[in-house]
Amino acid sequence: MNKTAIKNFAIWARNELIEKVIQKAKIYGIEKEQKMEDMDTALNGQILTNDDKEARKVLIEKIKSDGFDITIEEVAYTWFNRFIAIRFMEVNGYLPSHIRVFSSEDNQFEPQILSEAIHIDLLGLDKSKVLDLFNDGNKEEELFNYLFITQCNALNEVLPGMFQKINDYTELLLPDGLLREKSVLDLMIKEIPEEDWKEQVQIIGWLYQYYNEERKDKVINIYKGNVAKEDIPAATQLFTTDWVVRYIVDNSLGKYWIERNPDSNLKDKLEFFVMPKNGEIEYIDEKIDPKDLRILDNCVGSGHFLLYEFDVLIEIYKECGYREREAAEYILSDNLYGLDIDERARQLAYFSLMMKARSYSRRILNKGIKPHVYSIPESNNIDKKYFEVFGSSLATEERIKAIESIKELLANFKDGKNYGSIIKVEEVDFELCRRFIEDIDLGQIDLFTYQAIEFQEQIKNIFDVSEVMAMKYDVVATNPPYLNKMNGQLKEYVNKHYKDYKTDLFSVFIHRNFDLCKPSGYSGFMTPFVWMFIKSYEKLRKYIIENKSISTLIQMEYSAFEEATVPICAFVFKNGHEDNKGLYFRLSEFTGGMGVQKEKVLEAIENPNCSYFYEASKDNFVKIPGMPVAYWVSDEFLKNFKKTLLSDSCTIRVGMHTGSNALFVRAWQEISIVDFTDNCSSNVDSNKSGKKWFPYNKGGGFRKWYGNQELVVNWYKLGQDIHKFHGIPMDYNGAPVRAKQLQFKESATWSFVSSSYFGVRYSPPGFMFDVGGSSLFASQSLLYYTIGLLCSKISFEIIKVLNPTLNFQVGNISNIPLITSEEDKEIIISLVKENISISKIDWDTCESSWNFKILPLANFNKYMEIYYDSLYEIGIIPERKEIYIANLEGAYEHYKEFANSQFYKLKANEEKLNRIFIEIYGLEEELTPEVSDKNITIAKIFDSKDEIYDDIKGNKYILTKEDVIKNFLSYFIGCLMGRYSLDIEGLAFAGGDFDQSKYSSFKPSKDGIISFTDQEYFEDDIVELFVKFLKVIFGEENINENLDFVASVLKGGQNIGSRDKIRNYFLNDFYKDHCSMYRNLPIYWQYDSGKNGACRGLFYLHRYDKDMFAKIRVNYVFEIQDRYKQELARLEENISQASGSRKIELEKRADEFKKKIIESQQFEEKIQHLADSYIDIDLDDGVKENYKIFKDVLSKIK
Repeated sequence: MNKTAIKNFAIWARNELIEKVIQKAKIYGIEKEQKMEDMDTALNGQILTNDDKEARKVLIEKIKSDGFDITIEEVAYTWFNRFIAIRFMEVNGYLPSHIRVFSSEDNQFEPQILSEAIHIDLLGLDKSKVLDLFNDGNKEEELFNYLFITQCNALNEVLPGMFQKINDYTELLLPDGLLREKSVLDLMIKEIPEEDWKEQVQIIGWLYQYYNEERKDKVINIYKGNVAKEDIPAATQLFTTDWVVRYIVDNSLGKYWIERNPDSNLKDKLEFFVMPKNGEIEYIDEKIDPKDLRILDNCVGSGHFLLYEFDVLIEIYKECGYREREAAEYILSDNLYGLDIDERARQLAYFSLMMKARSYSRRILNKGIKPHVYSIPESNNIDKKYFEVFGSSLATEERIKAIESIKELLANFKDGKNYGSIIKVEEVDFELCRRFIEDIDLGQIDLFTYQAIEFQEQIKNIFDVSEVMAMKYDVVATNPPYLNKMNGQLKEYVNKHYKDYKTDLFSVFIHRNFDLCKPSGYSGFMTPFVWMFIKSYEKLRKYIIENKSISTLIQMEYSAFEEATVPICAFVFKNGHEDNKGLYFRLSEFTGGMGVQKEKVLEAIENPNCSYFYEASKDNFVKIPGMPVAYWVSDEFLKNFKKTLLSDSCTIRVGMHTGSNALFVRAWQEISIVDFTDNCSSNVDSNKSGKKWFPYNKGGGFRKWYGNQELVVNWYKLGQDIHKFHGIPMDYNGAPVRAKQLQFKESATWSFVSSSYFGVRYSPPGFMFDVGGSSLFASQSLLYYTIGLLCSKISFEIIKVLNPTLNFQVGNISNIPLITSEEDKEIIISLVKENISISKIDWDTCESSWNFKILPLANFNKYMEIYYDSLYEIGIIPERKEIYIANLEGAYEHYKEFANSQFYKLKANEEKLNRIFIEIYGLEEELTPEVSDKNITIAKIFDSKDEIYDDIKGNKYILTKEDVIKNFLSYFIGCLMGRYSLDIEGLAFAGGDFDQSKYSSFKPSKDGIISFTDQEYFEDDIVELFVKFLKVIFGEENINENLDFVASVLKGGQNIGSRDKIRNYFLNDFYKDHCSMYRNLPIYWQYDSGKNGACRGLFYLHRYDKDMFAKIRVNYVFEIQDRYKQELARLEENISQASGSRKIELEKRADEFKKKIIESQQFEEKIQHLADSYIDIDLDDGVKENYKIFKDVLSKIK
C-alpha cells in the first residue's frame, strides 16, 4: 500500500474540498461573518427553486447553530467519505448496479455511470431527467452530479449506516468541477494505485487518519493547554499499525478460543500468537459456541481491530463447521461491537465492517443486518417533559420504573461526546425501556406529541449504546486516546470516577475496560509505555499486579511509532489473577521504525530463546520500589533492591519553579558580573551579599561530573520578586519556592529530561536549583561516593528499570539501591574527585564558563599551571613542566595532546569505577565496564572531521582543529573588546567600572567597537589588529606561519591569501559562530547595514552606553563613507583611461562602491535616530529584550 500517496491525497483533498464548499456556499450568498439575505437568484445566475431556497434556509440555520467553519468542515468530510466509500465499492465490484461511478472498467477517469446513464437502474432515479440531460450534450457535469447523488441515496437501502439520506443543504454544496482535470475525483483515481483499493479495506482507515492530520496538528498546536470536547477526536485518533492489531487480537481473541479448544488449529493460522518458552498451553475446560463470543472495541476509529477480529472469527466459525457466508452474518449480528465519540469514525467503521462482510458473503448487503457500531450520543437536548406522551398503556409501576431508568440513562449521556465510552452504565431493564418509548397513541397527534416523536429515535439510540456499554465481553481490544490535557468538564468526570488513574485518558481506559471484560477474558491495548514505569501511574500498576495478569507485552523502541510523539507498547491483560508468567518482547535497541519492530517480534516467536524475549512473573515487580514492569531484570539484579535506598541516606529534592524564566532567569553572560556571586553557602549569605543574580542549576544536556553551569536566577533580597510574582509571603517554604534550606548547598545535580543518558554533576556550594536540575545532598564523602555510583553503568541500568522514559525523576533516583563498600570507598572517592577535576578543567577551558581563566592557545604554560593547581587541590602532586611554545601550531598540538590524554584518563577512570560497582552489586555476569567514547563528556580533538571514528560520533563535546582555532579568534575579539586581557586571568571586564590598568600587553578598543571591512581602510583594521595580537603572544618572527595556520581551517580557495581568509571570516562568519557559542544570546552585537556589507562591525554589550550609536555613526560610518567615496573617485578616474576588459572590470568594481555608498547612507539615517535618542538599556532585561530595541540595525539572530 502506497501510504505516501494516500497521505498526500487525503491532506490535499481536505483543503481542496473545504475551499470548493466555501466557493459553492458563496454562490448562494453565504459567507463567513456576512449577513445572509433572502435571494431568488444565485450569484452564478441560477434561478433558485423552492427546494433550493428551503435548503439554503436550513443551511443558514445550521451555520447559526454550529458555526460556519464547523458546518463547512462537516459538508466537506461528508463528500469525502462518500467519494472514498464509492471508490472502494466500485474497484471491488461491490456496487449493486455493477456500474462504476468515477472510473471506467480500465480505471481511467471516465465515469462509467455517464456512458451507461440511460441504461442504469437506481432506486429513486428520474429516467426522464437523465435522458434530457444526456441528450443535451452540454450538461455532463449536471448529469454526473445527479447520478452521483442518486447513487448515494440508493445505497442508503443497503448501507444505511454510511449513506444516510443526503441533507438538502449538503447537496446544495456539492463542489463544482468534479469532472475536471486535477479535481478531487481525478486525483483520487490517478494518485492512489487501484490495487491499493482492492480487498484492502484498511485504506479507509488510513485515508481517514491522513484527512484529519492537518487538523490534528492544528488542534495540538492551539491547545497547548486543555483540549475542547469537539476537538478530542482530532487530537487523539491514530490508526493502529496493522501488525500490532494482529498481535493484540491473536493473543486476546485467538488465545481465548485456543485455550478453550484443545483440538483447535487456530494458532497455526495466527502469525503473532505467542507461545510460552516451554511450548505448552494451559487449557480451560469451558466449551463455548462461537456465536456466544462478544468482542468490543470502545475506541473503534475506522474499525481496524474489528476488521481483523472478523477474519479471526471466520476461521473460528469454519473450525466449527460453518460456511463463510453464514459466519459473516453471525459475526455482524452477534460477535462484534464498536463505540466511538466521533460520528465520522463510526460511519467509516460501519462501512469497513460491511465491506469486510461483503468480501465473505456476496448477498450480505441485502440481508438488512445492522452491525453494533455506534457513536456515543448526547442527551443534552432531550426534554424529559415529553415522557408523558410515552408508555400510556403500561402499568403504573412499570411506567414509573421505565421513566426512572430512562432518566438515569439520559443523565449518563449528558455531554456524552466529552466522555465517550468511559461513561459507566449500569444494567437496567432495556426491554421495558423500549416498550415504554414505543408505546405511543398515534390516533391523536398534537404538536406536543409530534415534538416528542422527534426525540424517539434519539432515545432509542441511547438505549442501543447503553446496552452495549452495560454488557460484559470476552475480549476488549482497542487503541485508546492519549490525552493528558483534558478540558475542565472531562477532568472533573475523570477525577470523580477514575481518581487513581487520572494521569492520562489512556490509563482511564485501561481500568474502564477491565469493567467491560468478563472474568478471565482478555483486554488488549496499544498505549504509551509510561504507565509501566513512572510514579503517576503507580496506582494503576498496583491494581494490575494485585488483581490482573499481564499475558503478553511488546515494549517498542523509543521512537518506533512515527504516528505518535511518544514511545509506545502493545499488550494484552487477562482479567483475573493467575500465576503464569507473562511473555515480553523488549525491542528498545532496535531502531528503524515499526517494520523493524515487526521483524523482531516474528523472529522471537520463531526463536523464543533470543536475547530480547522474556518470561517474567509479575510478583517480581513488587520487589522493586514503585512496582515498575521491569520484566527483563534478573534475580541477581532484584536482590539489590533489598538493600538500603539512596533516599535512606541522602536528601533528594525537586528544586524551585520561578513561574517565569523570562523574568527571573538569565544566561550568566547577559548580566553585569558585579551583580553576581557564586560565593554563598546559605540564604543568609546571599542576602548579606546584596547581589541580585546567583548560579542556577537547571539541568541542560547530557554531561557527567561537572559543568552545565550557564544560568543565573534573580534571588535579590531572598527572592522578593519571585515571591511577589506568585503572591506568596517571604517566609513561605514550598512549591514553587521549594527547599529553601537546601539552596546554595554543595550537591549532586542532574537534568530532569534527557535525550540520551543519565549525567550527574558535582555542584559546589553557591548554587540554587530548579525543578529541571533536581539535586541530591549528603555528607561530603557520601556525596562523592554517590556521584560515582550515579555516573556508573550500574546506576543507569537501575534507572532504566525504574523509569526508562528519559525523565529522571526524584522518586526514581531516590529508589536506587545504595550499597556502600568500605573496602572500595577510598578509591571510589579518589577517582570521583579526579573525574570532577578533569571535567572542571574542560568546562572552564571554554569562555562560556564564568570560571574561564585563560585560553590554552594563548598561554599554554599558564593553562597548565592552573591544571597542576587543580590536581594539588585533590591531593595529587603533579610534575610541573615548562614547555617551549614556538608558534600557534605548537600551542595547538600541545593542547590537543593534553585534552586527548584527559579524555582517555577520564574514560579509564569511568571504566575502573564501573568495574568496582559491578562487583559491589554482583552483576559481573550481566554488565561489562566498558564505556563508549561518545559517552565521555569532555573534549576530544581531531585535526579534521574525517578523523572522527564511529564510536565517538554523536558526542557533542568533539572538537576539530577548526573549532579550536575559532575559539582562539573569539578570544582575540574578547581581548580587543576588553572582556579579557592577556595580562590577567579570567574576565577583565563584564560590567561595573572599566579599568584601563588591566591591559598593558594588548590594548582593547577605546570604545568597545570594532569595524569589519572588506579591505584595509583604517589603522585599527581587524586583520592588522589580529597580527598585532599574534605578535604579542608568539613574537614577530613566526607571524606569517601563524596566519597561515589560522587560515588553513577557514573557508576559502587555494588562491586566497591568509589575511584575506581571516578578513572574510570576521566579516561574514564570526557572528554566526559567536551566536552559536552563546546559544543565541550574544555579548558582542553586530551592527549591519545590509547585504552589501557597507557598514558592519561589533560592539560589546557590557560597554554599551547611551552614546554608543553616536560613536558608531561618527567614528565608523562617516569614516567608511569617506573611504568609499575616495575609492570610487579613484576608480572613475581609472575608468576614463581604460578600455576593453580592464574597463569592464573597473566599472563593475565602481558599481559595488556605489551600492555601498547608498547602503551606508541609508544605514546612517537609521542609526542617527538611535544616536539622537540616547537610549539606555538595563542588562537585567536580558539580551532578547534589549536586542529588540535595536533590531533594525543589528544582524538577525537565526
